[in-house]
Amino acid sequence: MDQRLLVMHQVMLADRPRLSAYDRALASVITAGDVVADVGAGTLVLSLLALRHGAGHVYAVEADPAVAAVAERIIADNDLHDRVTLVQGDARVARLPRRADVIVSEMMGNLGPEEQMVEILDAVARHNLRPGGSVVPRRLTTELVAIEFDGEGWGTWGDVVPGYRFDAVQEFVEPHAQLHFFQREPRFLSAPARLCDDVIGQGPPGGPRRDVRLPVLRDGRLQAVMGYFTAELADGESLSNYPSYPGCNWAVWVWPLRHTRVEEGDEVRVTVMPPRGRGRARDATAWALDCRIARAVRR
Repeated sequence: MDQRLLVMHQVMLADRPRLSAYDRALASVITAGDVVADVGAGTLVLSLLALRHGAGHVYAVEADPAVAAVAERIIADNDLHDRVTLVQGDARVARLPRRADVIVSEMMGNLGPEEQMVEILDAVARHNLRPGGSVVPRRLTTELVAIEFDGEGWGTWGDVVPGYRFDAVQEFVEPHAQLHFFQREPRFLSAPARLCDDVIGQGPPGGPRRDVRLPVLRDGRLQAVMGYFTAELADGESLSNYPSYPGCNWAVWVWPLRHTRVEEGDEVRVTVMPPRGRGRARDATAWALDCRIARAVRR
């Protein structure tokens, strides 16, 4: 088995705020005896939380054969064959023996939509969710915002050594999305603007907008456009990768820009270009932006 995949699952299992948020959400939607579908079940942590909150049976759907083999061992080790059924295959075409009362999944990407959770869960709900059933998360939004870094990451091409210029490095930086964990919070130069907003299980999904406008609200040095998601799990329970929290396993999505002075009243105009090709949409760093600055008319 690919050891990088195991490390990824280990990092996710160590994200305690993530697990706690799902734990609270499942506690609020599961009624004793409910049938639960865990989509993209991985190492079954959400399946086990569902059992903890009274689920009568869990159908754990996992597409990756290697991960499904690990899940099968977990089921055997915990003597759960009568309570958890592993379904190995594409969730979009799965037909479960019984309709689910609750569908749960955690397939948010660093940007939000790139793991196609909305599309997959809409298909699962259409075929397998009872009328009036619940989906966790029930809504996924992604927002973009123009930022200035606080002297880290892509904000360091400046006076590294006092009195000497270092910004020539920017000439060699190619426009390419990056994933970033902030050490210091960036300064927002615009308000966040919605890229995606999907209510899950009530498809068809809207998908990302192509054009987004970010009016500049304060003077500063535009250094990047940042993207981040918020998943509304249940009433009063949400999970987001910005602001980052200790132990967060999701980085934020960052599109570096040539450092440019902007002023209040300017506007950053963004065209979003999801990657084309089978499987490429799942790579957050393959998503591209075309950014332009519309200068305000000043007297």
